[in-house]
Amino acid sequence: MTEAVTRRTAMLGAAATSGALLFAGGNARAQAKPTELRVGITTFLSGPASVFGVPAKQAAELLFEEINKAGGIGGIPVRAFFVDEAPGTDHLVGEYRRLVQNEGCQIILASISSGSCLACTPLSDEMKKTTLLWDCGTQRIFEEGPHPYAFRTQGYGTPEVLAPLLYLLKHKPDFRTLAVINQDYAWGRDSWELWKAGMDAMKPGVRVVAEMFPRFGATDYSTEVTRLLAARPDVILSTSWGGDLTTLIRQSTERRLFERSLFVMPIAEASLPTLGRTMPAGHIIGARGDHWNNHPSPKDPARLKRLVDSYRAKYNEYPIYPVHHMAQAISAMQAAYAKAIAAKGAGGWPNDLELSNAFRGLTFDTPTSTITLREDGQGLEDQIVGLSSFNDKSPSRCRRT
Repeated sequence: MTEAVTRRTAMLGAAATSGALLFAGGNARAQAKPTELRVGITTFLSGPASVFGVPAKQAAELLFEEINKAGGIGGIPVRAFFVDEAPGTDHLVGEYRRLVQNEGCQIILASISSGSCLACTPLSDEMKKTTLLWDCGTQRIFEEGPHPYAFRTQGYGTPEVLAPLLYLLKHKPDFRTLAVINQDYAWGRDSWELWKAGMDAMKPGVRVVAEMFPRFGATDYSTEVTRLLAARPDVILSTSWGGDLTTLIRQSTERRLFERSLFVMPIAEASLPTLGRTMPAGHIIGARGDHWNNHPSPKDPARLKRLVDSYRAKYNEYPIYPVHHMAQAISAMQAAYAKAIAAKGAGGWPNDLELSNAFRGLTFDTPTSTITLREDGQGLEDQIVGLSSFNDKSPSRCRRT
């Protein structure tokens, strides 16, 4: 998670894309119907980010089991091949190639880390293999060049950061000072730049009293909490996640920092089950989309309940947003294959180019809403933001207001 892909590497990938666009027609040969649909999935199976990655893997296993019981996709059973992102991007690039060349995976679902997505997306161009960016948030993917075989089946960093900012401006418009405490890696830095640009445009004049970027995986925030207590900002922003965020919240609560400043935490939804009543009430929480167990008005309440109940029954825990992101990617995959198979007709099977074309402009339903993929491959997704609160059913939850 701590390894980054340089802007030069990303731009080289974009340059390779132009070649993919020129020669994509060479990929339009007939495709034999496979005996199984092999799906490569990259996620964190070890390390700090496994708190996101393992639930996503469990979701894929659960959903593929259900799909196969129902007859597969286009009558073909689905089989997943999982790769651990934790060893870093160099390892992941080799594993992506192995999934395609050795395992014969027809589609790749990648990844949690923004660095992982920046590494894998140019490979989708090079190898002409449809790749669904199922979780990463970096805004750079589709801003730095076209990628005809890459599609993100959820939102991304810009709306995920700006939606909590808009919520803050609506519910506490009079704040004058702000501090940020983010993890020191690409997401922590990039998300702060997104927030600051939005804040400067919509509420100029806010004084930033502290910018802190503790190392990724930090376990002691005593210095940072002391500084925040002394600075007394009206608002504290943290786009941190996982164990880092849980530790920061617990240590801040012990020293009553939550009583002095309003916290805005765009990714805290995933930490609520772990924190329980340790999570103070009345602070702004984001969910990286609108896929949330306590959604007040889901598009398909019965489908959402089935997902939550089946996941809880199998794994004895509530699903968090990576579970929903994985479910979205699989829903998009089902919809695109159905579209491509129908277009092929006469029992044919889509080749890589035909499958990729089926994703462009695709609209598909999720339990909570409907998502459309833009022509450039980016998904458009609602965002749900609310205040932390408690009830008897869920010790810690987010209440939309």
